[in-house]
Amino acid sequence: MLRTALRRGVDFVTDHTRITLLVMVILSGIVVAGIPQLDTSSQAGGTSGDFEHLDRVQTAEYIDDNYADRAESDRSMSIVYVRNPDGNVLSKASLLEGLRYQQAIRENSSLRTALDDAGIVGLENLIATRAAGSHRADLTTQIEALEATSATEVQQLVETTIAKDPRAGRFLPDGQEGTTASDRRMLVALAGDSPEGARSGATRAIYEATDDRETFFTFGEHANAAYRSHFFGEMIELVLPLALIGILAVLAFAYRDLVDVIVGMAGVVLSVLWMFGLLGWFGVSAGMVSIIPLVLVTGLSIDFGFHVFNRYREQRGADEDVRAPMNRGVRLVATALVLVTVTAAIGFLANLANPLPMIRNLGIAITLGVVSAFLIFVTVVPALKIGIDGLLERAGFDRHKQPLGHGRYLRPLLGKSVDIARRAAPVVLVLAVLSGAAGGLAWTALDEESFQQGDGEVAEWKQSLPDPIGWEKSTFMDRLQHVQDTYQPASADAAFTSRILIEGDVTEPRTLHAIDAGLAHLDEEGVLFTQPGEQTVLSPRHAMDALAERDGEFATALADADTDGDGVPDRNVESLYDRLYAADSELASQVLERSDGQYRSALVTLSLDANYADAESVVATLDGGAVTIEDAGGDLTATVAGSLAINEAVLDDLVAGILLTMGIALAAILLTLMVVFRAMHGSALLGAVIAIPIAVVIGMVIGGMYVLEIPLTLLTALLMSLVVGLGVDYNIHIGDRFADERRAGKPTIPALRTAVTGTGGALLGSTLTTAGAFATIALVPHPQLQSFGAIVVIALVTAFLVSVLVLPSLLVLWDRYVPATVGASTSSGEPMPQD
Repeated sequence: MLRTALRRGVDFVTDHTRITLLVMVILSGIVVAGIPQLDTSSQAGGTSGDFEHLDRVQTAEYIDDNYADRAESDRSMSIVYVRNPDGNVLSKASLLEGLRYQQAIRENSSLRTALDDAGIVGLENLIATRAAGSHRADLTTQIEALEATSATEVQQLVETTIAKDPRAGRFLPDGQEGTTASDRRMLVALAGDSPEGARSGATRAIYEATDDRETFFTFGEHANAAYRSHFFGEMIELVLPLALIGILAVLAFAYRDLVDVIVGMAGVVLSVLWMFGLLGWFGVSAGMVSIIPLVLVTGLSIDFGFHVFNRYREQRGADEDVRAPMNRGVRLVATALVLVTVTAAIGFLANLANPLPMIRNLGIAITLGVVSAFLIFVTVVPALKIGIDGLLERAGFDRHKQPLGHGRYLRPLLGKSVDIARRAAPVVLVLAVLSGAAGGLAWTALDEESFQQGDGEVAEWKQSLPDPIGWEKSTFMDRLQHVQDTYQPASADAAFTSRILIEGDVTEPRTLHAIDAGLAHLDEEGVLFTQPGEQTVLSPRHAMDALAERDGEFATALADADTDGDGVPDRNVESLYDRLYAADSELASQVLERSDGQYRSALVTLSLDANYADAESVVATLDGGAVTIEDAGGDLTATVAGSLAINEAVLDDLVAGILLTMGIALAAILLTLMVVFRAMHGSALLGAVIAIPIAVVIGMVIGGMYVLEIPLTLLTALLMSLVVGLGVDYNIHIGDRFADERRAGKPTIPALRTAVTGTGGALLGSTLTTAGAFATIALVPHPQLQSFGAIVVIALVTAFLVSVLVLPSLLVLWDRYVPATVGASTSSGEPMPQD
């Protein structure tokens, strides 16, 4: 039935090329009209509801439901950094420059509108007000006072301020001592209730003013936007020309015909446009990650083009016109293209089992792209090819071209894999299994990271390339890394927070001692944010200490409950909790859960000196603190929850889910190929034989990741699941061509030789083109993109090698030990050595 439907469809396309093109133009207009509706802003990230099965997520939801939020300032902080590696940012000149910078940005109306009462504060203000003799001195007075002070006196003021003013440490690198430094910062407080436009204008003024000063810089929306624009522009200028040159060079070599290059690339472009148009019509979110389906669908489209053109060239006789051989060629290749489309879609749609919407949407996007490519390359491309070649031949141009794989060098080279299969099929199979298994075992040894953060380093040779492709290095990442290594967060509100939920009998005195023991452990490990005047830890004891400072009666009760003088109550704990609730229920509800008069749990909230790059080690340290609480608290349980901990748990869950996704995809592809090959070629086992090598491809990709030290991140984990869709492509083309040749009456070895040298030539062209394009991504100085390109290149090259080296040996063994079910002849036609 499928063959009949395909035959009729191909007949219509090749017999009615103009109608086909007209219909497809109309359809393309309708589909492409969906592009303006495409949602490119949403990243379709996950929510807690997508990961409710995780303990840390459940704990976080429990905390949100049963505890009041810790009071936080509604203002935001914009930070300006001053850095002079070769100078002293505590010199008189540098401090004066900081004051004049403040004066300049205050002249901006947007900043004045958005500025919080806390204003702009830096070390220069602390020193200048000390020089002016009044902490109320305005900015002009500060500048005048500092100008009137000698350099020696400024140095003394710096020393005094750092030693006696606890606020000074907030503006200096962690652990700064002495009167010379290469770094300092100032804080600009923006009011939380300021209009959004005013706040954006304020941050723009702050950013633009730093551009005029060599040693000043800032981050924030405008600095980030400028960096992203610079990075994207440099990437396009570096990668796109080289990728296009590589693609066109391979296409020119493979096709050796300008018309075929143009028609093939037109099909590629139209396939991509259809994909984005369908995404718009179906309301599937895209965003920046749309680069993944873009490049994958481009590669698969090029692959489809190679097979259509190659089979047409093989079919065309010396005295034939264009239409009939194109009909036969598309008929023969259409079955393989359908199978590739279906199995690739299965591999990609298996990601619907993933809990992360972004990954589910990517699976849908790539599937739509593959289906679009199939439709374009069995309709538009053949119709265009017939029309253009017919016109050129009527004008006197000969359009007969040799197919790739039939040259005097490539044909013998590809044919050697058949000779190897004839002589040593069991050996090839054993080596393939061992290689795949060895690679698969490396799965547990792969590092896991939330994402691969770029360090801003760019190889000198990339910067030395001639313009416009030479990479112009940005200082953004260098500065960001330096800031993360040098400073603590500017405030508790700006720091990452983590929470530890303690469950059990929290009224027991040892609970408070256990919490203190856990906090002491975390303090020793250096993960806690510490700044004078900032509340960095909130626990039941800290809440009681805070209340005791303003409530004398409670202070007396707290002192009475501490019998050993260590500052931690060791009796009457429940009574203290009651007093805390009675005096300040809002504060108490941030650290204690009380229901029906019973205390069910306690909460510790921590501000951390950490970021996502430190997530793995920091979460391990926090878990160590929780274990300390449990060990000291007897029957207590302590669970860490917070953005860093949840992020690590989600990553672990996604990585584990990849195995499920790949398992689902492999099972579905195996079943599909068995059913289809049973219906179309009379052998379900042949379908299984063609599917089996996918496992070898997956194993070798994992091994390649291990050798290249590519970690498992959200992106690379996604690509691992997509390898299934890529890996099956080449095997289907070889396997279906082999079955077709056997059905035509060829013996096994000649049929296999035809499949490998004919279809294998198209596969080689597709591999060189797509892998070459992806390899150019390695030029981009960002590890996440380099990993992406490396994995796809490994998958494509491995899939090709497996299809022309391993699959022929499997087919030979299948023919040797399974009763023939495909084709009329059971003889090989060539002597086959017996092992």
